[in-house]
Amino acid sequence: MPTIHVDIVSAEGEIYSGDASMVFAPARMGEVGISPRHAPLLTALKPGEVRVQDTDGEEHFFYITGGMLEIQPHLVTVLADTALRGDQLDEAAALQAQQEAEEALQGMSGETDLARAQLELAEARARYQAAQKLKGKR
Repeated sequence: MPTIHVDIVSAEGEIYSGDASMVFAPARMGEVGISPRHAPLLTALKPGEVRVQDTDGEEHFFYITGGMLEIQPHLVTVLADTALRGDQLDEAAALQAQQEAEEALQGMSGETDLARAQLELAEARARYQAAQKLKGKR
């Protein structure tokens, strides 16, 4: 079976490195599925979940806050702003962050503050959704 090598890295260091049969990532324009021998691509990532299906069929979950995705026919590189392994996600903390971001958004008036609050809310929602998905898979 053909494989593709996957590297997920962030400012904190390497998060994951290994061979996979399929990778799913949250690109800015929508989720992308990447299989071996995929066409080259460079795209921005939005906050969300990266899923890696290894060669044994096991899925590995990672939450990223954004970054860049580089695809080569035999290599996928996720350069994440920040990344967490799925088992590091705390659903209660993610829900609290989402609620705080929603409250902050209600009190915003300036354009710059509004854009930042919307970005923080999108990130908090993505983190909470990823935590909920993982909870259902445990």
